[in-house]
Amino acid sequence: MRLTRVLIVGAGHAGGTAAAVLRQYGHEGPIVLVGEEPIPPYQRPPLSKAWLKGEVDAGSLALKPPEFYAENNIDFRANVRALKLRRSNRLVVLSDGSVAEYDRLILATGARAMVLPIKGRELKGVTFLRTTADADQLKAALGPDKTLAVVGGGYVGLEVAASARALGAQVVVLEKEDRLLARVTCKALSDFVQGYHERHGVNFELRCSILGFKGVDGHVAGVELAYGRVVPCDAVVVGIGADPNEEIARDAGLECARGVVVDLDARSVTDHNIFAIGDVAHRPMPIYDRMLRMESVPNAVEQANQAAAAITGRPRPPGECPWQWSDQYDLKLQIAGYAFDADEILVRGDPATAKFAIFHLKGNQVQSVEAINAPLEFMMGKTLILGRKPVSKTKLRDPAVSMKEVGT
Repeated sequence: MRLTRVLIVGAGHAGGTAAAVLRQYGHEGPIVLVGEEPIPPYQRPPLSKAWLKGEVDAGSLALKPPEFYAENNIDFRANVRALKLRRSNRLVVLSDGSVAEYDRLILATGARAMVLPIKGRELKGVTFLRTTADADQLKAALGPDKTLAVVGGGYVGLEVAASARALGAQVVVLEKEDRLLARVTCKALSDFVQGYHERHGVNFELRCSILGFKGVDGHVAGVELAYGRVVPCDAVVVGIGADPNEEIARDAGLECARGVVVDLDARSVTDHNIFAIGDVAHRPMPIYDRMLRMESVPNAVEQANQAAAAITGRPRPPGECPWQWSDQYDLKLQIAGYAFDADEILVRGDPATAKFAIFHLKGNQVQSVEAINAPLEFMMGKTLILGRKPVSKTKLRDPAVSMKEVGT
C-alpha cells in the first residue's frame, strides 16, 4: 500500500509544527518541509525582544533540535521557495529547479511585511522584522548615541521600541492614526501603553504622514514628514502590517480572501487535498460566527494540529479561544478573543498599578479581554469567551471577587 506523501511549503512556526505533529500522530509516509530561510523552523516572537537584546541564541529559538528532522525522516529543504502550484498533477515547482510531488499539501507560507510605497525605502538601515537576518541587521544599528525611528505603533513596533531603549538608543514612534494600537485595542489600553513608553523615554509622533526617507551616502538619515519636517535617525524599522503570501494558491485557483479560505480542518474549501495554516489562512472562528485571518503563534499551532489530525484520520481537535501576547519592559500584555460587536468596556483593577484587565462585553458575554500583568483575568477570560457563558458585571468589575467566582 502506497503511503501518503505530505508536502509542507513554508518552514515557519506553522509548517515546522505541522511536520512534527504529523509524526507524533503516527503518519508514516514521506514528509517534505520546504523553507525559504537557511535554517530550520524557529520561534519568531523573541526577535523583537530577547533576540534583539542579545539574551538568547539561535539554539534556544529553534522549534526542534537540528537533528530532529533527519531522525524523524522529515526531508527539510532550506533556501527553497515555491514558485508554482499545479493542482492537476499534485506538484509544486520549486526555486531550485526541482519539482515536489504531494498527496496532501500544507501551505504554511506565512505573510510578508507591508512596504511603504515612498521614496527612500531602498536605503540601507530601513528594515522590517520578519526573520533573524532582519533582527541582526537592526541590532547592529542600535546602541547608545543612536536614534531609531519606528514606523507604525502596533505590537511589534512597540516591542522593538522597548528593546531599543534597553540597548540605550533613542526612539521615536511614528503613527498615522491618532493613537497607538488603533486597529486592535481600545483607547484606554492605547493611552496606558503610550504613557508607559513615554515614562521610559520613547517619543511619539501621532497623526503624522510620512513622505519618504532621507539618506546620506546610501544610508537612511531621517524620515520626512508632511510639510517638509525631517525626523533625524540612524535606523528605521517599518511595522505597518503584513500581507499573506497567497500568490501561488490564488494562481492555482484556490479561493482566497486575504488568505487561503479554509474550513475547521484547515482544509482548502476549493481542493480537499490542500490545507493552509497560520498567517496565510483565512479561517472560520465559530465563537464569533465569522471568518478571519490571524497572525499569532497560538493560531499557527492550532491549525497545524487541525491539519495533521485531518491527514492522519484523527478526530478534529476541540476549538480554542484565539489569543496572543506582547512583552514590553516589565509589562506582560495578554489578549484573548476579539472585541467584535462589543457594546460595553469594563475595567477590572487600577491602570495606575500596571496590573489590570479590560473586558469587552456584548450584553453579558465576554468577547475579549486585554490583560496587563493580570494572568488570572486572562486565563478566566479565555474560558468565558470560549464557553460563551454569561457573567455578572458587578462581580467582574470588583477585584475583591476572585476570577474563579466570576466564572462560576
